[in-house]
Amino acid sequence: MVREAPAPPPLAKKGLSRSPRPKEPVLDVTNIQGNILAGFKKDYQTFLFLRITNASAARTWLRQLLPYIATTWEVLEFNRLFKEIRRRREEDSRTLQATWVNVALSFNGLRAIEKAAKDLAKDAGRFRAFKSKKRGVFSVNLFKDEAFREGLTSRRAKDKLNDPSSGEGEPSNWKFGGPGKKADIVVIVASDDRDDLNHEVARIKRTIRRPASGLTSIYTQEGATLPGRLRGHEHFGYLDGVSQPGIRGLVPADPDGVLTRRQNPNNKDQGKPGQDLVWPGEFVFGYPGQMTKPGRDSLGKGKDAAGPVWARDGSYFVVRRLRQNVPLFHKFLEDTAKQIGSTADRLGAKLVGRWTSGAPVMRAPLADNTTLASEDCANNHFEYQKKSDPINPPAAAQARQTESHRCTDNVHPQSPGDKTGDICPFAAHIRKTYPRDDTGTLMKQMGKTTTQTHRLLRRGIPYGTPFFEDRQRDERDRGLVFAAYQTSIINQFEFVQSAWANNPDFKDKAAGGKLVSGFDLIIGQAGGDRKRSCPVRLNGKTHLVTADKDFVIPTGGGYFFAPSIDALCLLTGSDPEPGREAEKKSLGNPSQRSAQ
Repeated sequence: MVREAPAPPPLAKKGLSRSPRPKEPVLDVTNIQGNILAGFKKDYQTFLFLRITNASAARTWLRQLLPYIATTWEVLEFNRLFKEIRRRREEDSRTLQATWVNVALSFNGLRAIEKAAKDLAKDAGRFRAFKSKKRGVFSVNLFKDEAFREGLTSRRAKDKLNDPSSGEGEPSNWKFGGPGKKADIVVIVASDDRDDLNHEVARIKRTIRRPASGLTSIYTQEGATLPGRLRGHEHFGYLDGVSQPGIRGLVPADPDGVLTRRQNPNNKDQGKPGQDLVWPGEFVFGYPGQMTKPGRDSLGKGKDAAGPVWARDGSYFVVRRLRQNVPLFHKFLEDTAKQIGSTADRLGAKLVGRWTSGAPVMRAPLADNTTLASEDCANNHFEYQKKSDPINPPAAAQARQTESHRCTDNVHPQSPGDKTGDICPFAAHIRKTYPRDDTGTLMKQMGKTTTQTHRLLRRGIPYGTPFFEDRQRDERDRGLVFAAYQTSIINQFEFVQSAWANNPDFKDKAAGGKLVSGFDLIIGQAGGDRKRSCPVRLNGKTHLVTADKDFVIPTGGGYFFAPSIDALCLLTGSDPEPGREAEKKSLGNPSQRSAQ
């Protein structure tokens, strides 16, 4: 089923009016790695985790990898053409396929490469983007994010994530990222075809195995979209990736003008209905970030420099290997539902905030609605404090002059809002990790505006064989490769994990002080005895639902930085790619991004 909202044609058609380009920064799409803003969106991915053994040799290896690294421009053009072909044929097509590669380095990895480079300030003279000749402004030590500098396992040891303190989830048992298994480089390979993926992975591995590579392989993690009826879902069975943020910013030479198309005619600050637009500085260095004052959602602000001068157009990359105990989770739903007089499906929908189809409980409170779930103009259109309003189609006279990709949503019941958490519990996974317009989360002044400063661009994919309850009740190694981009690991990934998901006082007590929000039972932890609980309201009665075992267990991870193409050229001693300056000129002047 084609779920996406209506898409415009790749080129402007005569007779269709287009909204004027908003006053937003021009994104340097030829310089930003492709998985960050565009997203690979491939069925098959492999993550290669590598350790540097010889920095000079590894620097040469990275230089040889450079021509294979996909940019946002390449991935964006492919994704839009792919969607247009799928829209016309009303089915997935193998007509257009691609294999992409991106790379990211840890703080220690960057420091080793910088040391091997010896004098980046001298080398920077070949790049227009790096005007300063001062040696100090190029130093890796200028990265201010303490989480990135310290690394995932060190932050975990400081109790920043509330991970398991023993057993499988303890770093000494991790597949990668733990003691003796920390990666300096991660290479991401993604493809539409498994054979094409394997071919590219094999090619890269051959270069790594050469003695002169200066690298050794720590771990290879494969991932793939789940098959059949689970396509687009994670292993617990719930549709994933529905509530990705929209991104403000202009794409040079693009007929539609913006990176995230504005498809909600009732709200200029959204892409699809319910998809709030976030300023690109929250995800890529060098651009305006979110305002934090209420009522200023649509205004961007310049962010303080958070790294060396070459960090511009780069992004922090967090990756976590999360094993999911699927049979344990389903047994918990079945047993608990019997105790409180409900069904496993409905209890699961309450705890997640969506039914397995992806339909939000805010618009389908009593039963699943697969039709609602299949419509991208409707399945994310809701808030928690305010009710949602129908989005009607334009009048016939207007329709001929209206952009063809505008959404409508006037068929399904609208969300009534839920200030008390009766419909969607405060501890529901989607409310915990993205509280939308909720107020009173941690602090009185927090609301929709400040919530947007904690968003993530998620690029994860399932791994392992799918679980089918009617065929097997096993505990095989399956789960999610969680991957996300941001410009502050502390204020984005770690904040969501510790201040929201793991915080039982995430929300002010509801119903006159009678209720606390509780823990996110899907990914949240409770520390200590690790018993987690949250209140769930069903059939007019509040039940305290408690889980004493983890359903999701971290078994690997790391904090990395994905540099721009120019930065990679600088770090590896490569000349700027031939024709890139001319290409940038033909696409528009990225320096306009500072005009805002």
